[in-house]
Amino acid sequence: MGTRERLVVGNWKMNGSLAGNAALLDGLVSGWERSGGRAIAVCVPFPYLAQARERLSGSGIAWGAQDVSAQPAGAYTGEVSGGMLAEFGCRHAIVGHSERRQYHAERDALVGAKARAALAAGLTPIVCVGETLAEREAGRTGEVVRRQLEAALEALGDAVAKVVVAYEPVWAIGTGRTATPEMAQEVHGALRARLGEAGAGSIRLLYGGSVKAANAAALFAMPDIDGALVGGASLDAGEFLAIGRA
Repeated sequence: MGTRERLVVGNWKMNGSLAGNAALLDGLVSGWERSGGRAIAVCVPFPYLAQARERLSGSGIAWGAQDVSAQPAGAYTGEVSGGMLAEFGCRHAIVGHSERRQYHAERDALVGAKARAALAAGLTPIVCVGETLAEREAGRTGEVVRRQLEAALEALGDAVAKVVVAYEPVWAIGTGRTATPEMAQEVHGALRARLGEAGAGSIRLLYGGSVKAANAAALFAMPDIDGALVGGASLDAGEFLAIGRA
């Protein structure tokens, strides 16, 4: 593992309310200070970025967005630019999450362009890659993940050393099914090797897909898993902090 800093990122997805968020964020702040302050972040829906900034400023917990436009500004109704996110103190932006690829038909090239736009705005993109159940059962995991990663490498060039990559097997997201630590490590090892060829072998690789406090330690024990992208469990302060402590 070397000197790579651990990172656990919560993805709230399309969940939250002002009142519920206040309790969750305050619980994270108080619990995080007691847990020794490992690197954690929450990626919240766009309308709640101001609330996240208000509640988390000065706490050591970072916040970010779940998506970002590939465009810096202009006639793109409904889109949110990296510059706008930066104004709200965002440190991270998730790009290419499997739900964006599935429900919004986001292609590999667009994901690469979004990562480039995030970097241009001073944000750290969390570039998601991962295969569906059909692709895994067809023995295509390596091919699919490699194709998704290559698009990011092509879009970013040397700047890929500034991103975070998250491997999220689509079949394990929100299903309760988790890749075994060994299955996840196999993909992470291949990603690390390819990134090493591109001069970015030391970037952080996160695992995403039904991560819970109960399985986090076993996942984090793998040599190429540097943290997690956490979905449902990030909506529970105690559970999320327990993952961070693992």
